[in-house]
Amino acid sequence: MDAYIILIVIVLLGILSKNLAVWAAGAVLIILRLIPSGQPLEWVNHYGMKIGIAILTMGVLAPIALGKVSLSDLWHSFKSLHGLAAIAVGIAVAWLGGRGAGLLTGSPTVVTGLMIGTIIGVALLRGVPVGPLIAAGILSLFAGWLK
Repeated sequence: MDAYIILIVIVLLGILSKNLAVWAAGAVLIILRLIPSGQPLEWVNHYGMKIGIAILTMGVLAPIALGKVSLSDLWHSFKSLHGLAAIAVGIAVAWLGGRGAGLLTGSPTVVTGLMIGTIIGVALLRGVPVGPLIAAGILSLFAGWLK
């Protein structure tokens, strides 16, 4: 019963904040939870993050596939301070995301706090719900101090 209440609150927060990704995800999870076998929900639990990251990566790479980014554009990234900063931040975020994925897998209790923070950030600050991996990565940097 608790899961339904939490998911309904997430859906409501998504609707109130006009964030389609949050309310749609919550609604789909409610529907999947209603399936008696629970198998689709287990599948999402197991593969959802990997599939989500793949879809997000496709979205980021789509301009390349559409020909909107050329080799010349990529080369210019290495020649400007702005481009070099973008590359450095991209490397740091990918590294943090990797650490975050490891922390989420190894410490499932952390997921609750990160999800609450992400939902608040999405609902109240117009954020995007890709934060849990990066948040977990940042948290992993401080995890030793928190023990």
